[in-house]
Amino acid sequence: MGRLLAEGDTFAPPGVKDFFLPPIFGGVTKPMVLMVLSILIVSAFFLITSRNMKIIPSKWQFAAESVYDFGRNSIAREQIGSKEFKPFVPLILTLFTFVLVNNLYGIIPFVQFPTMAKIGFPIALAVLVVYPVYHFVGFKKHGFVGYLKHATVPPGAPLAIYFLLTPIEFLQKFVLNPITLAVRVFAAMFAGHLILLVFTLGGEYLLLHAPGPLKPVSLVSWAFAIAMTFLEAFIQVLQAYIFALLSANYIGQALAEDH
Repeated sequence: MGRLLAEGDTFAPPGVKDFFLPPIFGGVTKPMVLMVLSILIVSAFFLITSRNMKIIPSKWQFAAESVYDFGRNSIAREQIGSKEFKPFVPLILTLFTFVLVNNLYGIIPFVQFPTMAKIGFPIALAVLVVYPVYHFVGFKKHGFVGYLKHATVPPGAPLAIYFLLTPIEFLQKFVLNPITLAVRVFAAMFAGHLILLVFTLGGEYLLLHAPGPLKPVSLVSWAFAIAMTFLEAFIQVLQAYIFALLSANYIGQALAEDH
């Protein structure tokens, strides 16, 4: 989860340096291993729970069906529309579960590192997966010129306003959307993990290095760490939902008949 950075009686709080983990072997780091492991976890979950489907589902089948129904109906269908959402259900469901597992690593004992706190991973998802998908379907449906007009020209605005809004719309659709999509989940995971480090390592420092009267304060610090863990779990689920929701929303906007 981190390490106690103390020199003598001085506590050095955790910071950005604690997110740069040393290689486990070669150039492979812990976040890389966790990323690959998350693919195996998500794949195994759906493969195992769907092997022997029954009319009366088991607990695991019910869990898998609930996750699928949530991704299909509450995210993909709501954001893309009932006519065109079906081809995108696998993508949206995969994004949701993949980001969720990588976020939840942050509160799993002995793992305790949300891989989405490394900016490269959410950027890769946003720029290499979501970004080309929603632009591709937009160009495919509306044509090259038609999609550019669809994405950047607000309908019904006075002609003079086009000169102001069109560059803003272009910047948002083609530059800012993938960046904000990645930064949102990264910032939440980075900040949450850093807060947990502060309370946990601060409590350890107080217990081991603080004067006698201050040692009981370590219990307060750890109590806050436990409370923040529950809050962080909620945020981790929420951020996975928001990432999938916005991804579906971008696809829905690209396919929409109106801007």
